Amino acid sequence: MSPATLAGCGALLLWAFLALLSRLAAGIPPLQLTAMGFALGGTVGLVVVLARGGARALAQPPLAWAHGVGGLFGYHALYFLAFALAPAVEVNLINYLWPLLIVLLAAPIRGLRLGPARLAGVGLGFAGCALIVGPGASFPPEAVPGFLAALGCAVVWSVYSVTAGTPRLARVPTEAVAGFCLATAALAAALHLAFETTATPDSRQWLAVLGLGLGPVGAAFFLWDVGMKRGDPRLLGTLAYAVPVASTLLLIAAGEGEMTWRVAAATLMVAGGGFIAARAR
Repeated sequence: MSPATLAGCGALLLWAFLALLSRLAAGIPPLQLTAMGFALGGTVGLVVVLARGGARALAQPPLAWAHGVGGLFGYHALYFLAFALAPAVEVNLINYLWPLLIVLLAAPIRGLRLGPARLAGVGLGFAGCALIVGPGASFPPEAVPGFLAALGCAVVWSVYSVTAGTPRLARVPTEAVAGFCLATAALAAALHLAFETTATPDSRQWLAVLGLGLGPVGAAFFLWDVGMKRGDPRLLGTLAYAVPVASTLLLIAAGEGEMTWRVAAATLMVAGGGFIAARAR
């Protein structure tokens, strides 16, 4: 396994903690949490970029900025909103439709063949999410907007990921991610001041924000960019389907959900569908 692929694996490991840290930060408005996390992650990233003499990497065309900021802001604003409105375990599983949607979108956007095995994997993953929120599932009716926000997460991140490999965007250096993070923080902060009431974090929430900014909402983006551009995307794509399993187990271990048969079955279906889709030739 090359160093670049290992870097991508590091991003997957960090993302396994995203749901748990988001839940621990509960009570902070979604846009405020987005601004705080990205401000920390972007600042640390910028310090590293400047120390390595990579300031020129921040000078990117408007398309690169629109793609980077749109993907990072759109995904995380919806993600934190979903966790604020709906049960954590169910939101987490719906969010992890993004690897399956990447498989579907690769055909129209990147011209890659789907084939019956990939379509079967996508179908299995969707069936898993339908199981967790379909007839017979137990959740408060007011959670539906949160589930829709989680679905929006999956759509935004899959579009962002697939289009990142197109010729014009693949040339954007990893160092530019620091600028995208800081711009995302600024946009989230402006919208927060306009539409939300600022909350003062307690010690638990500050620790959660610190963990988010240094890990899943910070270093993970740089590691993933390296992995996608210089590592083995096929291996990383396969390993990505272990993340919803690990993430769900972490939530349950922390008391943020319970392991019902629906949760267990849906987790296996989402991960299994993604594995089938990633392994298909």
